[in-house]
Amino acid sequence: MINKTVSNVQEALSGIESGMTLMLGGFGLCGIPENAIAALVQKKTKQLTCISNNAGVDDFGLGLLLQNKQIKKMISSYVGENAEFERQMLSGELEVDLIPQGTLAERCRAAQAGIPAFFTPAGYGTEVAEGKEVREFNGKMHIMEEAFKADFAIVKAWKGDTAGNLIFKGTARNFNPCMCGAAKITIAEVEELVEAGTLDPNQIHIPGILVQRIFQGEKYEKRIEQRTVRKR
Repeated sequence: MINKTVSNVQEALSGIESGMTLMLGGFGLCGIPENAIAALVQKKTKQLTCISNNAGVDDFGLGLLLQNKQIKKMISSYVGENAEFERQMLSGELEVDLIPQGTLAERCRAAQAGIPAFFTPAGYGTEVAEGKEVREFNGKMHIMEEAFKADFAIVKAWKGDTAGNLIFKGTARNFNPCMCGAAKITIAEVEELVEAGTLDPNQIHIPGILVQRIFQGEKYEKRIEQRTVRKR
């Protein structure tokens, strides 16, 4: 059995250099690779292109990389919770590629499956379609979208084993699974790391073949972006 465990987050991020393209799992602040993002801040890697559903908040998640001006370009679908993101985008400091959320997910999944491109009706007739091939299927117009090309995919799972098999929990099963295997190297940080053969095969969401490095994270904050409760 191949052991894909690395001793810590620094070893897991080995090889990530300035100018690279990274995929980062999570939705809002749910299921984000907290340890890896914090380590990237410390690593001071710059000129990054980040593919992620959103850019965290001002003082957490990818927002920390934005604060340090480590991100050159964001490829996202939702950016409404980050004032620094908005400031950098409007000032021209940050390149931004806004993509329909389903298209973002499918461009990840296509890369994972080795599919170079696909057609979707989402975005036809809008700025999203500018410069892209258009074809008609069953009387409806579609635009061609290409699969992402990334150097590293960094995901967060609930449990994983030393062979790289992963189980995601609840809403954290969002963009994380479709990013596994969608880059040259996939790094998984997990809350609980167990020996291979411990996990129930029927419960595994992502097989270890799609993961190259795995480590156990620590001190997860699991913040909530906006907490709304009813008045007493």
